[in-house]
Amino acid sequence: MRKICIITGTRAEYGLLRWLMQSIEDDPDLTLQIIATGMHLSPEFGLTYQEIERDGFQIDRKVEMLTSSDTSVGITKSMGLGLIGFADALNELRPDVIVVLGDRFEIFSAVSAALVARIPVAHIHGGESTEGLIDEAMRHSITKMSHLHYVATDEYRQRVIQLGEQPGQVFLVGALGIDNIIRMQLLEREALETALNFKFGPKNLLITFHPVTLDASTAENQMGELLAALAVLDDTKLIFTLPNADTDGRIIIEMVKNFVAQNSNARAYSSLGQLRYLSCIAQVDGVVGNSSSGLLEVPSFHKGTIDIGDRQRGRLKARSVINCDPTRDSIGAALTQLYSSNFHAALEKVSNPYGEGGATAKIFSSIKAVSLDGIIKKRFYNETKK
Repeated sequence: MRKICIITGTRAEYGLLRWLMQSIEDDPDLTLQIIATGMHLSPEFGLTYQEIERDGFQIDRKVEMLTSSDTSVGITKSMGLGLIGFADALNELRPDVIVVLGDRFEIFSAVSAALVARIPVAHIHGGESTEGLIDEAMRHSITKMSHLHYVATDEYRQRVIQLGEQPGQVFLVGALGIDNIIRMQLLEREALETALNFKFGPKNLLITFHPVTLDASTAENQMGELLAALAVLDDTKLIFTLPNADTDGRIIIEMVKNFVAQNSNARAYSSLGQLRYLSCIAQVDGVVGNSSSGLLEVPSFHKGTIDIGDRQRGRLKARSVINCDPTRDSIGAALTQLYSSNFHAALEKVSNPYGEGGATAKIFSSIKAVSLDGIIKKRFYNETKK
């Protein structure tokens, strides 16, 4: 039986991988292994490994790696701890292939350990560009350490091939998050209000803002500008989801908590989970911040996204995405556009560049059937000499 090990470190990442995990678990010819790490194991970020267990999965190993510091030194030390922990976990589990998603430092540590252990890596959502983040280099490095590639758009497929990966090992599948929208029975407004313990108003916004990790010491200033733009919206209910464990993330968390304490129209959540998060998107007027979800999933709801600053610069964006600078005036202008009649009229015709669903089934079929013989020894693909 092929042993497939899923490695997850964040709530959002697990939400994307959940149906793939279920498909593997349900297949009698496959063995599912799960390693939880990073934010999943942190009380500060909601101990979200419990959500994995509530969904009926057994976590085979937990790799503790987060330190109490979100400085560049603290994050680097976390990566080192992760490398040590993954070395032991992979040696004990001995999977036939590991499956990872995205670009975070936890995943970089896991894939580095797998490379040395000669374990094949299947990487989801490679080839994407986020020019404002450390994650940009992490993602492309993970691509070079991986052997199977599942990408969301043809442009990203070409980028992975440009990095020297064999075209036959790069599969266009679309974005996993769209499958959640299709598969999940989202909460109606009243049920969602009960689940959130929060009443929606005539206007509502969902806000997620993360640090721009390639900018030094900008988190506090940029978050301050966003909060200043939101503070004048007396007629709008504000739902904040707190940022990930990134450099300077705790600064943003503290600022959001202080804002919520002073504004009765606002509420913050360390983790909404996929059901409440997607249900919120369906109910609000738009999504504000710099999360990848605003680009990958929100367009499928035909809702507007205000994308602030450089964090997602380089990614493909639907016409429902409004770009703005991280200043209160620019954010305010974007909010005005979000509520304009012309913008709203165009939303129904928006097409999501990340597909219409089906990524889970495509990845599952490939990982189950693909030959792993000799896959570790990669040959650099040079298109000019094919």
